[in-house]
Amino acid sequence: MYPRPSFETKLCPPEELAERVARLPRPLVFTNGCFDILHRGHVTCLAQARALGASLVVALNSDDSVRRQGKGADRPINTLDDRLAVIASLGCVDLATWFDEDTPILRILECEPDVLVKGGDWAPEHIIGAPETLARGGSVHSIPFEHQRSTTALLEKIRRL
Repeated sequence: MYPRPSFETKLCPPEELAERVARLPRPLVFTNGCFDILHRGHVTCLAQARALGASLVVALNSDDSVRRQGKGADRPINTLDDRLAVIASLGCVDLATWFDEDTPILRILECEPDVLVKGGDWAPEHIIGAPETLARGGSVHSIPFEHQRSTTALLEKIRRL
């Protein structure tokens, strides 16, 4: 029998999040997204987010949550379990969790991050959890895109081919 992959220790059910976050070094960075088909834009943003603190928590939309976002009838392409495994395998990620709601506000309130991050398509004042994070003395960042990539564009390209 082979040992379990080490990334599995980073998978964190929502009901364990507060307890596990309490053991992470601060400052704690939080971000969220679908991360359906991981691409260079995602990993660059995640690495930059992690550089803003001592640990990084990433919350993924559940499959139902992705479907409600109107990204397309066939989305997500990858199941939540698969998306979590890929995100958790990244060295810059300390914990990977999920949410079934339309926004990650419950996970943000549970984590009480010092730093809240989203990609450059989000203005800081529109990032979910920004008021709560700022009220606790934290900071909110919108990381500019260095690599113009999107899962939607990638899927369109694949379908054209």
